[in-house]
Amino acid sequence: MGGDFAPESTVVGAIQASHDLQPDVKLVLIGDEIIIREIMAGENVDADNFEIIHTSEVIEMGDNPARAFTRKKKSSIFFGFDLLKSGHIDGFASAGNTGAMLVGTMSILKMIPGVIRPCIAAVIPKVNGNYGVILDVGINPDCRPEVLYQYGILGSIYIKSMLDIEEPKVALLNIGAEEEKGNLTAQSAFSLMKDTKEFCFTGNIEGHEIFNSNKADVIVCDGFTGNIVLKEAESFYAMLKKRDIRDDYFNKFNYEIYGGTPVLGVESNVVIGHGISNADTVRNMIIKTEELIRSGLSVKIKEVFKHD
Repeated sequence: MGGDFAPESTVVGAIQASHDLQPDVKLVLIGDEIIIREIMAGENVDADNFEIIHTSEVIEMGDNPARAFTRKKKSSIFFGFDLLKSGHIDGFASAGNTGAMLVGTMSILKMIPGVIRPCIAAVIPKVNGNYGVILDVGINPDCRPEVLYQYGILGSIYIKSMLDIEEPKVALLNIGAEEEKGNLTAQSAFSLMKDTKEFCFTGNIEGHEIFNSNKADVIVCDGFTGNIVLKEAESFYAMLKKRDIRDDYFNKFNYEIYGGTPVLGVESNVVIGHGISNADTVRNMIIKTEELIRSGLSVKIKEVFKHD
């Protein structure tokens, strides 16, 4: 039921995804069962091919996240996290209220032992055709140096599992390349990272190097900075599209093709989609969630932090 164009976009996106998923996947749709079945009937799809769990409440995009999550316990987001915690589902994806998704992640799933703060990782397309990740892009606007250090670990595990980069390079987003540059948090994080053996640290990276440098596969920053970088990149794509400029590289900044961003550092698999997701975006969000589950990412993170 989540997203600006739900439930139509969500149900149609699920139908599209069902054709691309492996045969052993069962899609569970959580929402108003009558509406879901009506949309499927309009698409000439047998609703019995899906598991439908009826809910009678919706956390609206404008609702206060914490208050709504606590009060609307018959909402699709609340049910989703409850099903995830119980093991009824292996992954939960939603384009609904982002704040409520984060509240559910933190209050119901809990963090992997040893992880200080979870984060959201976003894919960064490089000019050379490769991809990297940037994290955090929204959960933690303020980060202690120790949290940024852990992002280097989380980002490395993610990119090994999801992008098959065996020895990822990690850099700290800063206003200069020198060790003494940046605010006190960045300087302290650099000191923690520079001699680490837990990941390959390559130093500071500046804003103009994010998309065209081989210096980093994983770019570490606080959620405030990362969110600005992500939305700025999306805005450039939107402006180029509006001006009818077509370019294969800049097309990679279209959020629709990524579907959603995973939450790293929590006990299970959660993917948060864009509030304006259309059916194609929802399809890709579901496919990403399946990939996340099959990669065993949360288990791999748990193994690493168990030894820390």
